[in-house]
Amino acid sequence: MVSQISSAMAAAHREGLAHLRLNPNAVLRTSTGQWRIRGLAVNAALRGVTTDTPQRTDTEAIGALLYAALTQRWPYESDAYGLSGLPKDIGLIAPDQVRAGVHRGLSELSMRALVNDGATASRHESPCTTPEELVKAIGEMPRIRPPEPAFTAPPEYQRTTYQQGTYGRQAPRLGATQPVPTPPPPLQSRTGKALKWAVSALLIAALGLGSWQLADALMDQGGKNEDPGQTQTNDGNDKSPKKPTGGKPIAISGARDFDPFGADGSEKPSDIGKVYDNSTATYWQTDFYLSSDFGRLKSGVGVILDLGKVQQVGKVKVTFVGDTSVELRSASADAGSEPTSFDAYTKVAEGTGTTVELKPGKSLKSRYLLVWLTELPTQVDDGKWRGRVADIKVTS
Repeated sequence: MVSQISSAMAAAHREGLAHLRLNPNAVLRTSTGQWRIRGLAVNAALRGVTTDTPQRTDTEAIGALLYAALTQRWPYESDAYGLSGLPKDIGLIAPDQVRAGVHRGLSELSMRALVNDGATASRHESPCTTPEELVKAIGEMPRIRPPEPAFTAPPEYQRTTYQQGTYGRQAPRLGATQPVPTPPPPLQSRTGKALKWAVSALLIAALGLGSWQLADALMDQGGKNEDPGQTQTNDGNDKSPKKPTGGKPIAISGARDFDPFGADGSEKPSDIGKVYDNSTATYWQTDFYLSSDFGRLKSGVGVILDLGKVQQVGKVKVTFVGDTSVELRSASADAGSEPTSFDAYTKVAEGTGTTVELKPGKSLKSRYLLVWLTELPTQVDDGKWRGRVADIKVTS
């Protein structure tokens, strides 16, 4: 992936083009294994993104993609694109220190591309500041040996070493004479036959005793569960499975569309009940726009959720139609009524995807939550940019 993307961006920069918005949403993989980049120069222009070092910006973005592919973590403190960020206040750490089994050369390559203000450790080589330098660094890397194909034995040697009981032993050298193991003699005497019958009887008795004890324990446990007057304890000697704590669903008592920066302050209010009807087949959608950033007319639109009373919020799961960037904002627990100002809601989590789990970074108690859409997907049915919220679930 990094080799193809780096080569493509190097060619683009030679033509005076930069991306400036390279992220997992901008990289696609075809069915034939080829990698493609979308939004070249367009995504940045739509958002007004500029920089004095475009090659450095794109190179660092490629390094972030490699880092995420190696570790399944986003190489910054904030969560993004469905990936967890790095722990706070420890800085940028190499992928092979985040996840076991990461190839050392690929780990160093991602750090060389991600170097920023001396963040790369001293053991790494000089940083790569352009896609061209990254292509050169990839070419200088020793080839990583792919997995060896399975050995197909000749017809007269179809049994594998595992089947022959030699799994894990050193393979014999060709042409060397190998000693043939002699199996122990069978128990053919009367004493041997008696011993075999005795062992068989003991095994049968042990199996019968174990089955009887298991059945007795199950019946005893069933009797305890059926006794309505018995109280179960959760002390250290209790062997019964513990019920999971937390994650209790919170019912949404009401919702309304929220468009504080729009002309009429409302978008499709008649469909707002579809965001919590427990069905992903229906959805509430925004008006259509000419770009993913709402045509640069506003910073976003959203849905205000009323939980009925102040409650402990552990997670909000939002299902969209198409990849959508979203923030979870919360009103103060002291709010006596639903706030109508955007500034009254504080951001507590964010994410991007079709199914996004928004988890506040610290304990959160609130009655009013704002699901705030910040970046819209283009819809294949009409080719316009619009957000579609199919379902929202809140748990404690």
